[in-house]
Amino acid sequence: MVSIILPCRNEVRFIASCLESVLNNGFPFERLEVLVVDGMSDDGTRSIINEYSIKYDLIKMLDNPRKATPYALNIGIREAKGEVVMRLDAHTTCEKDYIARCTRVLFKYGADDVGGTCRIIAQDDTLVGRAIAKALTQRFGVGNLDYRFSKPEAPKLVDTVAFFCCRRELFEEIGVFNENLRRIEDMEFKRRLARAGCKIMLAPGAFIDYRARSELKLFWRHNWSDGLWIVLGFAPAELMPVCWRHLVPAGFVAALTATGLLAAGSSVFEWTFLAIAGLYSLVTVTVSIKIAVTEGDFRYCFVVPLVIASMHLMRGLGSLWGMVRLFTEGQLLHAIRLMLGELWRSKTHRTPNGGRVPGSSTT
Repeated sequence: MVSIILPCRNEVRFIASCLESVLNNGFPFERLEVLVVDGMSDDGTRSIINEYSIKYDLIKMLDNPRKATPYALNIGIREAKGEVVMRLDAHTTCEKDYIARCTRVLFKYGADDVGGTCRIIAQDDTLVGRAIAKALTQRFGVGNLDYRFSKPEAPKLVDTVAFFCCRRELFEEIGVFNENLRRIEDMEFKRRLARAGCKIMLAPGAFIDYRARSELKLFWRHNWSDGLWIVLGFAPAELMPVCWRHLVPAGFVAALTATGLLAAGSSVFEWTFLAIAGLYSLVTVTVSIKIAVTEGDFRYCFVVPLVIASMHLMRGLGSLWGMVRLFTEGQLLHAIRLMLGELWRSKTHRTPNGGRVPGSSTT
């Protein structure tokens, strides 16, 4: 039996299409339950969920009065009856057989966590919306995320996947989601999986579509919040809660700011600033031109650079503000210790990919 946890709040535009993709996925209804954990929506989302729960016994709505995603996930995990627990998002629709393909890899290949290739599409069919979707599917934009780019013909070992599909007992070994994190709870959970030597796999032929934000203001706010919580997440953590790649935007913005400020008094820093900014601009424009040529629309040459640069800058600025907050709260040294500890562990405790570390599966 598979229990799907679907956290949501104010998703009146998308919740129906998400539920329809689950119902039409081809997985037997008698071995499926869908737990929609709603953060007290007030836009009509709850009435839609109620309609589906009346029509289909396998769909159940649960309340999440605290509204944050970690609480929703833990509520769902506690209520889940399935041997397999899978998470989806209200902004997603899964292609037919997604559930079966992920579950098959989970059991046949002894995986601990499985996901499919995540395709990014725009919420709204506008130039900016399409540009945001394109930016989120470029390695220069989001880094080396296999689940965004890879379409394997066989199950592939990766360091992370979108959402999760795992056996129920994994949460007893690794622990549930950290409710002290308003954001990045998924990143921190994946880090615990990696440290425990868990096998994370990308399932072949399993595709899921995610609708990305199409308004620049919302896109900027989302990236600022992500950047902020990437750093604030260090405060309640006992181990580094994110990967090093998540800190790259902060390093980029810090280097750009420092060399820019020092450029007034030193030609060395002036040239360093120009080199960093020039190289970044060159790569951004090159990526944008490639997209424009592929799509046959020259407007991408102007819009995509704005989207990519704003994404990196907002994430970086959010992270730097997070560092200021950690400093004022007396937690910055704690964060530095976690990073130094991560460096030490990476050099002295390398774990072969795909094997558990005995005794390490603790929160």
